[in-house]
Amino acid sequence: MSQIPVEDQVAMTMNNDEIADATSESNPVDSCSDDFEFFTKIGLTKLQEPSLEHTIIKASFCTGIGDQSELAKKINIVAIHKNSHSSRSREARADSFQVFAKAVADKCGGDANLKYGWYGASRNEICEIVMHGFSWCNTAAGNRYSISLSPAKFAFDSVLSSEADENGLRHVLLCRVILGKQEVLTANSNQFHPTSPEFDSGVDDLSAPRKYIVWSVYMNTHILPSYVISIKTPCLIEGSQGFLEANTIKPNSKWVRFPTLISMLSRFLEPSQIASLNKNYSDFREKKITRKQLIERMKEIAGHQAVAAIVDLFAKKKSLLRGQSLNFQLSIHNFLNKSTWENEGSSSSSSKGEAGAAKGR
Repeated sequence: MSQIPVEDQVAMTMNNDEIADATSESNPVDSCSDDFEFFTKIGLTKLQEPSLEHTIIKASFCTGIGDQSELAKKINIVAIHKNSHSSRSREARADSFQVFAKAVADKCGGDANLKYGWYGASRNEICEIVMHGFSWCNTAAGNRYSISLSPAKFAFDSVLSSEADENGLRHVLLCRVILGKQEVLTANSNQFHPTSPEFDSGVDDLSAPRKYIVWSVYMNTHILPSYVISIKTPCLIEGSQGFLEANTIKPNSKWVRFPTLISMLSRFLEPSQIASLNKNYSDFREKKITRKQLIERMKEIAGHQAVAAIVDLFAKKKSLLRGQSLNFQLSIHNFLNKSTWENEGSSSSSSKGEAGAAKGR
């Protein structure tokens, strides 16, 4: 069988949207490191590799670039430094962050929507941010009106924004972010404050965010730099196009082409649902939505278990597609009509409710 382009495949793999609390236990740090004097001079402390805190941050970064991808295997995490907020000004910013987190939580019914976000830049810019906070003139910020951070599971976006130093190392910041209630912002928006007091931050897509956007008026109250991750990257990703190609997450087990998946689903869905699937696939082909957005919308329309079932059965019976497609279709039909499946149906609401139990998450 000829190789199918990755962007035209569905992989039943899921990534966590958040990072575990790395500071829940006290972990040893190494305050002396000649190799990273530029960080220790500004009060950052190097985490010792066996510590729980180091393990959590490293695992989170690797997840954000695809645990099993070829890129993840080639990137070497050289060091992780922690911002201990040792100076008075940094301690004040940390206290201010807690005050604003409580204020946003009170406004939003008890949930400040705290997340982790990645920010990639040059080493000098990261040092300036740690010492003095964010500024509208930060070159990696996006524009003078806001700061853009990548969600926890998109760490590679921040690597793309980083710059290699004289030692060939790249550095990315892991920040705690107060998001509160978000509003959608268009690309290259010049908006520098919320459209109303109801909102606290911006986002490029509410259902599948790729960017957390914090306006400049909030950039030093709603963003708290927590860790600096220093990495050595292969030369093949020094250019942005090479990085994107290297970082494409390739399914390493079960996959099926989008047209095939839609064709199989069309045997069990209502005409309106089929039309919606085709419309979303057309939008994807025209680059109006991302591959991830298409997959999420397919699961909302058809049901997470239906999509997972077809991908699973397609993988198991791939050989039957060359002459026994009828048996394959009957296998899918029998599977989807089991008593355990009938309880879910194909509605969007029920699929969301049971998405956590679907295979492949």
